[in-house]
Amino acid sequence: MTSAPQTDLYVRVDRAAAAAGLEIYGALHPGHPPVKGLRDGTLVLLGTGAAFWPHFTASPEHQDGRPDPIDRWSERVVGGMARALGARAYYPFGGPPYQPFVDWALASGRSFTSPSQMLVHDRVGLLISLRGALHFNQKFDIPPPPLAESPCHSCPTRPCLSACPAGALSDSERYDLVACHDHLATAAGSACMTGGCLARLACPLSRGAGRDPAQTAHHMRHFHHP
Repeated sequence: MTSAPQTDLYVRVDRAAAAAGLEIYGALHPGHPPVKGLRDGTLVLLGTGAAFWPHFTASPEHQDGRPDPIDRWSERVVGGMARALGARAYYPFGGPPYQPFVDWALASGRSFTSPSQMLVHDRVGLLISLRGALHFNQKFDIPPPPLAESPCHSCPTRPCLSACPAGALSDSERYDLVACHDHLATAAGSACMTGGCLARLACPLSRGAGRDPAQTAHHMRHFHHP
C-alpha cells in the first residue's frame, strides 16, 4: 500500500467520492472508541449520493448483463479510490464472514439505530446505502458528527413504525422478514416494489438522499428476488 499525503486527505476522499456519485457517510478513528476489526488509522465510510444512479447506469457493470452489477461497480470504483489514495478498501458484501459495517457506521456518530431497528443516517435517513469503506494507516483530521444524538429522539410521529403496510416493523420485536416478503408478493405490494420501502421513505430525513426512484426499485427487486 502506498501512502498519500496526509494534508487535506479527507477533502481528497470527499472529492473522489463525489466524482463517482458517492459521498462520505461517516468517518472515525478506530480505537477511539474501539470498533470491531480495526485498531488504528482512519476509516471513511462511503455510500450512494444523489448522483450515483446516473454514474452506475452508464457503467459497464450495469450494461454487461452479469450478476451483482452494483457490487462489481463498487469493487472497481472504491478499489480504484483506495489505490489512488493509499488506502485499503472494504466492502459490505462478499462474505461470510462480513465486515462489521453496522458497527462502523454506529461508531462514526453519523448513523443510529432507529425505532424500527434499521440504521438511520443523519442526512439520508433510512435510505442509507453503504458501498464501501477506505481504511488509512495514518490518522488525519475528520469533521465531528453534526448531531449530538439520534435524530429519532426528536421525531414526534416516528412514521417508520406505522408506514409499513405489512406491519413488519416494531420498536419491541425483530423485523418480520416473512411478513414483508409475503406482502411484496401480492398486488398490494407493487407500491413497495416500484416506489420503494414505504417505511424507509416515511423517515423525514430520507428526503435528503435524493434517491432516483429507479435505484430504489432496483434494490427492491434484488431484495425480494435475490
